[in-house]
Amino acid sequence: QLHLVESGGGLVQPGGSLRLSCAALGFTLDYYAIGWFRQAPGKEREGVSCISSDGSNANYADDVKGRFAISRDNAKTTIYLQMNNLKPEDTAVYYCASNLFGCDGDDWGYWGQGTQVTVSS
Repeated sequence: QLHLVESGGGLVQPGGSLRLSCAALGFTLDYYAIGWFRQAPGKEREGVSCISSDGSNANYADDVKGRFAISRDNAKTTIYLQMNNLKPEDTAVYYCASNLFGCDGDDWGYWGQGTQVTVSS
């Protein structure tokens, strides 16, 4: 069975850090761009960051630039999202997804089940 699994979420105080992981099970990530998305209660899902299949390009939503960093380890079939200086508005369920056609593609094929990130004092 092919799927993605997120981990690393939790409760953190404002200004704190978390590192999310996205692991591929049953397939290799070598050919896929990987995106991180999030959905807060009552809001639509939004893109947070994306990294190309070879790791040479990455992009970020404006409100996380300078605070979040995406990286990948294809040997470990894992993508990471390092989140620093977290704010209450970062609270959401975070999902990773794969795309064979790059970060600009619309066809996000595999999705994980999500991991909850809560930023609160």
